[in-house]
Amino acid sequence: MRQTGKEADSTIHGRLYPDVYRIIMEPHAPRKAELTRYLSRQWRDGELATDASDEPVQLIESPGRPARPLLVYPQDVPRRSLSTPEGHAAMIHAITHIEFNAINLAWDAVYRFRALPRAYIDDWIKVADEEAYHFQLLRKRLNDIGYDYGDFPAHNGLWDMACQTAHDPLERMALVPRVLEARGLDATPKIVRRLRAIGDFETVDLLENVILRDEIGHVDIGSRWFRYLCAERGLDSRTVFIDLIKRYLKGALRGPFNQTARRLAGFDQEEMTQLEQLAQSTPGA
Repeated sequence: MRQTGKEADSTIHGRLYPDVYRIIMEPHAPRKAELTRYLSRQWRDGELATDASDEPVQLIESPGRPARPLLVYPQDVPRRSLSTPEGHAAMIHAITHIEFNAINLAWDAVYRFRALPRAYIDDWIKVADEEAYHFQLLRKRLNDIGYDYGDFPAHNGLWDMACQTAHDPLERMALVPRVLEARGLDATPKIVRRLRAIGDFETVDLLENVILRDEIGHVDIGSRWFRYLCAERGLDSRTVFIDLIKRYLKGALRGPFNQTARRLAGFDQEEMTQLEQLAQSTPGA
């Protein structure tokens, strides 16, 4: 569904923070993506006011989402063989669901943390726009093979971490882009190999030439703002990062890591060595 200016005007009113909140709470997934792209264009064109006092920041326990997909615990998401049509679609659906959640996460980073420089807003609105585009591309792939977003169960782990880090942008930048979203960088090569093996070169092209490229940029944005906030507080970013992983994930981190992508995304060699050591110390790793 293509959002026209007139239709968008019924939801978007030209004030950044109230408009962002409306998008976060929008339950219709394709409309959320369209409104995201519309608001991003408005921001780039200088059409949005940014008065942080427009309305108080609210804790969003659950963003707007459609009735489907059914949300289950991560361990309860059914495992399917990629050699079946359902398994193939479920793989693409899982990535589509991550991108849907990433739209909300990017907008929440804008909506919640208002004391940061304008460049921070620019960065996270760019992320929201690109996540919405990824969602649209992947939903089209699902449609092409006879499925749609919502046809398979999914989990809500990304938003759970957003709630846990709602009190502090430093912790948000460390744990959402640099941990949870960086896992996508690690997982992509294996997913690409599996999709290539069944001949799905169209999805492989999307993942390698659009989504992975953009997601490296998103994690790099998280890396830059994490280091900015650490420097502002006089903290050593490497020590803080590992401490936060140990506190929130109880140290549970598994490789293998996509060394090339992570280095492009702002991880230095010392951090990668620390992550490798932490992964080796994780039981079952």
